[in-house]
Formats: sequence, structure tokens, C-alpha cells
Amino acid sequence: MTMIDRRKFSKLMAAAGLAAATPASMAAPALAKGGAKVVIIGGGAGGATVARILKSEAPQLDVTLVERDKIYTTCFNSNHFLGGFRSFASLQHSYDGLRKLGISVVNESAFDVDTQKKTVGVADGKKLAYDRLVLSPGIDFKYWDIEGYSPEAAEVMPHAWRAGEQTLLLMRQLEAMDDGGVVVIAVPANPYRCPPGPYERACMIAHYLKTKKPKSKLVIFDAKRTFSKQAAFEEAFAKYYDGIIDLNLTNEIDDFTVVKVDTVTKEVVTRSGIRQKAAVANIIPPQKAGDIAGMAGCKDGDWCPINPQNFGSALVAGVYVLGDSAIAAEMPKSAFSANSQGKVVATDILAELAGADRYPARYRNTCWSLLAADDSIKIGANYKPEEADGRAFLAASDGFVSQRSESAAVRKQNYLESVAWYNAIIHDAFNEDADVGHKG
Repeated sequence: MTMIDRRKFSKLMAAAGLAAATPASMAAPALAKGGAKVVIIGGGAGGATVARILKSEAPQLDVTLVERDKIYTTCFNSNHFLGGFRSFASLQHSYDGLRKLGISVVNESAFDVDTQKKTVGVADGKKLAYDRLVLSPGIDFKYWDIEGYSPEAAEVMPHAWRAGEQTLLLMRQLEAMDDGGVVVIAVPANPYRCPPGPYERACMIAHYLKTKKPKSKLVIFDAKRTFSKQAAFEEAFAKYYDGIIDLNLTNEIDDFTVVKVDTVTKEVVTRSGIRQKAAVANIIPPQKAGDIAGMAGCKDGDWCPINPQNFGSALVAGVYVLGDSAIAAEMPKSAFSANSQGKVVATDILAELAGADRYPARYRNTCWSLLAADDSIKIGANYKPEEADGRAFLAASDGFVSQRSESAAVRKQNYLESVAWYNAIIHDAFNEDADVGHKG
């Protein structure tokens, strides 16, 4: 498989109609107010992007990024590791590039937010003062919505929906499984991180089984009736993995929501009473906004409502919430979305602190899914704030989705875009040159 470098990304993406707005194109103003403190909680694609842009555009800003992990392992493209198309090391990135810009990176967990005093408490006992707070904590799991599931159970039946040790655990289980074993993937109801992710994972695990353990099969139990890029995925299941993937979508007769697991017997039970033994069980539980968002008072139910003009919290002034934790209507929870939102948030903070006019917010998402070697599909759209009946929301336009029976050339072009995008977002968010392609 061919590697594409970051320098080719802009040209390639523009040709595909996928170029995203940058701080320069949004004309972020020079910061007039020096000494302001911005604290960002969460060092993923959204939070890291905000930190990098703020410090690059306004070096005099005091920018602190709070992230518990010293090394960031991307959940996006982690499925490719399971399929043998990417090394685990290529998914891991440090925060050294951000430190070089003068950003203070605190590798501790944030455990308290006082929005009245404008402080963030971190695990080492320090209190971080802020003028503006950005929350990008990603997701937490509703483990106990599934009987028998818990953080401890996840060490036996991994979710691997946070990349890192969970990803390695799932891979080790696949490698240790006898040929002829059954792998089960439990898919939750919407909303959750990366809508097409479970089905790309199914393709990647099925690719591994096809090449390494051909007597094995993969069973999907899905709480939903439909899913993202369904037509193209189902075509791929039949084309590449016929007899390997058994897809079970909830319907009028059977509810395939997984409601119970047994880590001793390795049994998975659906709401309609189907019981399936699994050699490997990948249980993706229902999800919610990161718990720190609730501590900050930004949650309404499971997620955080936002102002679509700038992703400012709809509940707490002076706080922004972006990425997977936010309620963004039709804009999906993805790394591309978080990065796009981060650019708007950073530009809005710069404008506010400078007392300058805001520029109209524009957002974009594109999501690629690898089906097999050189065969990738995609979905995406543009988004902009609109109002109707007194309600502000994000309206989608110029949407696109891969169709059945596309040519091999189109699918390979999609693949090249996805590799270029990965390298570009790593540079954009972490000030680091990834420049790694898939394994050939």
C-alpha cells in the first residue's frame, strides 16, 4: 500500500472537495489582551488543536493543556491495527511538539472544576486558574447499562473504544484464539463515538480472521436498525467476508441490543433472549460525555448542549465544550469533527480576548472506513449555524457518502485521502510530523 505525505494532503483534499478551514482562512485577529489564561481539559484531536492554534497565533497567551496520558493513542485508525494495516506505534503521539510551542502540558487527571472561582483541580493537588476554559474530555462509558459489565469486566471483554491498552488487549485475544472461535461485537444505540467505527472494526477483524484463522467467524449484535454507510459496508461484507461476518440488526422481531454479559462463561445475551458464547467478546457499551463535563455543570443528561456559533457551553458562561462530549445535532462524534470545532473555538477565544468581531463559523466532517486493502469508503458534510423557530442548530449541506459498486480507483483514492488526513491532523493538533502510512 502506498504512503502519501502531508505535503500532498492539501492538493489531494481540495481535489476531493474536502479542504477544511484554517485559522488563517478564518482571519483570527491578533490578541490585544496579554496574560490571559486558557485551560484546556482533554488532549485529543479537539483539545490539542485548540492549544496549538492559541499558542501559535498568540504566543503571549498562557495556555495549559490537562491530559492524564503522557502518550496519546489515536482511536481513529486503531481498527487498522487490528486488521494488520498499521503498526500500534504509528498510532502513538507525544505532547513534545506542543511543549516546544510553550504550552504547559499537565499529565494529570482533572477532578474538579469551579466555574465561579474559575479554577481546575488536578490530581497532584494543584489548582489551575483560568480566564477561559475548554472542555474536550471525550467519552465515558455507561458500563452498568449492560448487566455484568464494568471496568473490571472490560479487562476480560474489552471495549477498545478508548485506544491504548484496550486495543492491545483485544489484539492479544484475537491472536490467542483458536482457529474456529467466535468473535462477538456488541454495538450500542446512538449516539456514540464514531458512528461507522464498529463496522470498520468488523471488516478489520474479519480481514484478520480470513488471513490468519479462516475457520473462525464474527457475530455482530447491533442495537440499531440501520447504521452509517450501511449499503457500502454490507456490500463489503458479502464481497470480502462472506461466511465470516454474521450481521444482526435489531428489527421488528428481534432486539439485538446486548443487555447482559458473563465474563466467566464468556456468554453474551441480547434483549430478545439470544445467548452467544464468544471466544473473544468486544463489548462497546453505551456512552456519555466525559465525567469532568458534568462536574463543570455543562451536561444535560448524558451530553453537553452547546451554542453552534462557537461551541460555547449553553449552560455555563466562559466554558467551551467540543468533540465527543458535545451535542452537535447531525455533526457526528469524530476526530475530524473535533478538529474542525477546535479551530472555531480557538478563533472565537482569540477574537473575544482581543475584543474583535467574530467570523461566521463553518465546520466540516469527513470519515473514512477501511474495508480491505486499498478499499476505503467515506461520508461527510459541511455544517453551519442556523436558526428556526427560535432554536439555533447546525445545518448540514453538501453531504456525500460512498455508494455500492464504486471503482477500485475511487476506493483507492479514498484510502490515500485517509492516510493523508491522518498525517495532517497529527501535525495540525500535535505539532508533530506523523508521516506514516499503512503497512504493505
